[in-house]
Amino acid sequence: MPGVVSGDSTLTDNTEDSFQDLLNTSHQRFNILCSADKDGGVFFSIFGIFPIGKINIHNLSLPLIGNQVAYQILDGSIHKVALSKDFCRLIIVCSGETSSSSTHFNHGPLPGHKTEGMHCLVLDTSIFRKRKQELHQVAQQASSIEDLTEVIRASLSIMYKQWCDAMQIFHDKFNSLSTLIVDNGLDSTPQEEFLSLLGGARTSPPVHQFLVNSLGESGLKRVMKAVSNAGNELQLILLDHIQPAAEMIGFRMGELRGLSRWRARYGGIGLDEKLIDNATERVGMLLVQVVRFVQILSSASQQFSNFFCWLLRCIKILMSESSDQLPPYNSELVIMFLKFLYDRDPVKLLLDQSVADHYVQLNLDTTQRVEELVKLGGFADTDCLHRTLAKEFQNMESSFKEAFNMPYTTISKEIICEQMLPLYSFRSSPPSTPSSVPTSISSYWDAAPDVSTCETSKGNLVDYVTFQIPEWSSSEVSNCICILRGVTNEADNIRNRYSRVEALLLSVSNDFSCMDLSLYKERQIVLLLNETTATSDSSGNALLMMVQTTDLPFISISRSTSMNFWNLDQLQDQILPLQMESAKVRSIPHDVVSPLAISSSRGVGCVFAARKRALVYILDEDEEEEEDASDMD
Repeated sequence: MPGVVSGDSTLTDNTEDSFQDLLNTSHQRFNILCSADKDGGVFFSIFGIFPIGKINIHNLSLPLIGNQVAYQILDGSIHKVALSKDFCRLIIVCSGETSSSSTHFNHGPLPGHKTEGMHCLVLDTSIFRKRKQELHQVAQQASSIEDLTEVIRASLSIMYKQWCDAMQIFHDKFNSLSTLIVDNGLDSTPQEEFLSLLGGARTSPPVHQFLVNSLGESGLKRVMKAVSNAGNELQLILLDHIQPAAEMIGFRMGELRGLSRWRARYGGIGLDEKLIDNATERVGMLLVQVVRFVQILSSASQQFSNFFCWLLRCIKILMSESSDQLPPYNSELVIMFLKFLYDRDPVKLLLDQSVADHYVQLNLDTTQRVEELVKLGGFADTDCLHRTLAKEFQNMESSFKEAFNMPYTTISKEIICEQMLPLYSFRSSPPSTPSSVPTSISSYWDAAPDVSTCETSKGNLVDYVTFQIPEWSSSEVSNCICILRGVTNEADNIRNRYSRVEALLLSVSNDFSCMDLSLYKERQIVLLLNETTATSDSSGNALLMMVQTTDLPFISISRSTSMNFWNLDQLQDQILPLQMESAKVRSIPHDVVSPLAISSSRGVGCVFAARKRALVYILDEDEEEEEDASDMD
């Protein structure tokens, strides 16, 4: 478990420095993980840790022609998701049925037509860029809080198990006394029998038999050791892990509390001051619960130890052995133990999450003190001490969830669909798994040379969407590779939509089928092709091909009558044959399967072959190299 393992440092300043080192290295650059599920949802997580938003393609609506026409994805699944490098756009390649509807000023809503196919959606995620610094700060604090909360959660779980195990040993030994009392025809309780022994009365037969035969000196020492060790372990976990973690969480919440009061900057991302204040107070309540639990645990451990010392002295006397070397005991503590702890367990009650709603009774003096503290700035929730430690931790977690859900909700509402590009339509009965169609999404800076300095500077950001058009989609363009290039205009400062879209269709020879594809750097595309004419007795042949996109004649795609809908149909009459002789090609002497992984540093393509081997090819070096990796069963 994180934070509480053998040899791990406690949650002190050293651990704090380690966490900051982690943020300063792996999180030095602001990054967002985008992941999709089978129901059409896309989730955003800063650093892959802190959830910051969600959208669903079925809830997106694309307004067209002055908001008089709208397109919507009714039913479909997501195939590829990519966030642009400037965080301003989310590109989604999805399949499903779209519905268009229009509104007439005289007739109201008019039903539209439905089409099923593959689509490319461009969503406005510029909120990530506009509020990059604010989101970064909140995510750092919230990620640290989540990590520390997990330490507390796991610590409480371990404490509960260790204490229950010790109490199980105690009850397994001492429950036999009740059986002996019944067997001897008595109607007393074990507590009454022990109190009678403490008062100096003659030892009853069941108590004598229990102490001498059932329990014995060795059995008592084993129980004593188990309970003592459990008490010490719980106290160490409390003082070395839970209390420092709660104090750090309080500090982190204080930082967020200060940020939340800057409404002009942080109100726009949903950092709510009232919710943060409530969460901060919950951390304080947890710290109070920890202090009280330490006191209750120390008292229980002391009373158990005193009770065992008294029983050990009784056993020595009954065995006619010397008891002079035994530690002294306190008779009043024995009485308190028999009255409040023998058949009750306040320690377990405070840790047990299954009975977290238990109402802890307080004496009148404590209740009055808590109410008086409110006047001095104490917790407004005066019932905090009536709750258990487990319940207070649950309340703290709930307050965190509520406070951090506000930025999640706020950011989600800011992500809207800006543009839509129908890629190709399906036939009446497409395959059940069209997700196997090779698709790739990448973003690159369109470098522009500076004439005065002869250096290259960043120009417009270009998004590339590359996919194969399957044969079951359209017979006119089957076995073609489509490359879309969406360009944003940096000069116009509009980065959430494309100023122009260019595309081309590459026709692959019928002798080959595309297994996978990937863009490499800014100017190349790598294709993984299987030969379709291989005989049944051969292992097949495959090609790994690199195509230069700079030499390809891209065609500008015109918009529809609106500003955010693009037509791809005009490409059907301008298909470009793929010239294999002008491309860089590597031959593979057997069939291959996806996936294809391309390194951006050396141009290495990793092909998972049908023989369960990983083949590594160097694509852009002068010398041809090939490395056959070990079997990957």
